[in-house]
Amino acid sequence: MAVPSVVEPFNASTLLDANLDAGRGDKPAVSCGAERVTYRELHDRACGAGIALRELGAGRGDRVLLVMDDCVDFPAVFLGAIRIGAVPVPVNPLYAGSEYGYFVADSGAAVVVVDAACAEKVEAPRVLRLEELRGATGDLAPEPTRPEDTAFWLYSSGSTGRPKGVVHRQRDLLVTCETYARQVLGIREDDVTFSTTKCFHAYGLGNSVSFPCWAGASTVLLPGRPTPEAIFSTVARERPTIVFSVPTLYNAMLHAETDEQDWSSVRFCVSAAEPLPAEVWHRWRARHGLEILDGIGSTEMLHIYCSNRRGRVVPGSSGTPVPGYEVKLCDDDARELAGEATGDLYVRGESMLARYWNQPEKTADCIRDGWFYTRDRYRRDADGKYWYEGRADDMFKVSGLWVSPADVEARLIQHPAVVEAAVVGAHVEGLTKAKAFVVCGATVARGELLADELREFCHDRLHRYQVPQLIEFVDDLPKTVTGKIQRYKLREA
Repeated sequence: MAVPSVVEPFNASTLLDANLDAGRGDKPAVSCGAERVTYRELHDRACGAGIALRELGAGRGDRVLLVMDDCVDFPAVFLGAIRIGAVPVPVNPLYAGSEYGYFVADSGAAVVVVDAACAEKVEAPRVLRLEELRGATGDLAPEPTRPEDTAFWLYSSGSTGRPKGVVHRQRDLLVTCETYARQVLGIREDDVTFSTTKCFHAYGLGNSVSFPCWAGASTVLLPGRPTPEAIFSTVARERPTIVFSVPTLYNAMLHAETDEQDWSSVRFCVSAAEPLPAEVWHRWRARHGLEILDGIGSTEMLHIYCSNRRGRVVPGSSGTPVPGYEVKLCDDDARELAGEATGDLYVRGESMLARYWNQPEKTADCIRDGWFYTRDRYRRDADGKYWYEGRADDMFKVSGLWVSPADVEARLIQHPAVVEAAVVGAHVEGLTKAKAFVVCGATVARGELLADELREFCHDRLHRYQVPQLIEFVDDLPKTVTGKIQRYKLREA
């Protein structure tokens, strides 16, 4: 497989050192609003953060919880912790205060670093405010860690329950750079990346930290909620060349009522978190003339491992495996399926998680003979392209036939009145029926007339058993912070 050769010792923070060695010390590394830092300044800040954390007693193997919105100091603190052999654990800064107690206890964090907005929400024995780190610089040699040593954790999004600590190694960031960033994105030194997904998430971490640092590119960070208006403003002002986002936001941007959009600097866009509907892809291409490279990744694999390629996008599909990764489809008895088939998706590659923290049974259930069991259902076509069918726990049977929510949702959003849709199996008088939760445009009249129209619209392209017999109009859908629809909450409701 096409994976990098990592020699010992290896410390992931030396991605910064490589930029100084290449003469990029004065090049802009990170911008966020009015703040700009060069690669030399980012290196110095990372060293300063490592020194400050060490003075607080954090050392090799100690967890450092990061409760920070995207800012120029995020990569400095994250890489600074790794530099001393500590283990940074970034979490969502938008949680309510009561939720942080779980992360502090579960991780056993030695230190918690908080930004100003989160300072009052977090209680822990050792809390370091970000402003105390500002201005901290120095020169700090990296801890001589090995490629297999733990480097950082990321918590799973919690789309099906309580977040789990996903343990990643020192080598893993470099693996995703050498595979997806190099061989799919073709990221260059002159690129400027902009991700609407934040740095605490696996997708955003690659987009905004490891990929640009590895390539010597620049990155743009956006604090606060990534609304369509904030995204448009950032793209127009900062002129990124690669934009990373998620289907929910691409769809929202298409529905935003503004003509003040300038995407002329952008080479191409990327999508992940959930499959991108073909309808959204075509509308985006028609409006902006830009391709969106849709792919599938996970926190457990660190980034995207199956993707479309530039100039060869098949809208609605997840493309083909990224070089360096292998995927396979298996039946319900875990037997591999050949040729055109539909089954459970398994993946393996060098960036795969080491384990789930403190959950040996979950680890054993998901890592099977060196393969990660994704719990996604996929179809492989005659050309080797992979098509998402739904989560294994989202699939349901109507009249004895399997229904993929993704197929029904993709048809519903083609209707001009529909902005978003989510489909689940609902139990009515002992029978399972397809139920659609539908978000409409602000001026659309909701009611049974529209529901009947949507059913007829689905009848035109779907099998009878796939057509949602039950339709409920809602103002919004429950989602994770990365835009994944939480269908389990709809089923519970």
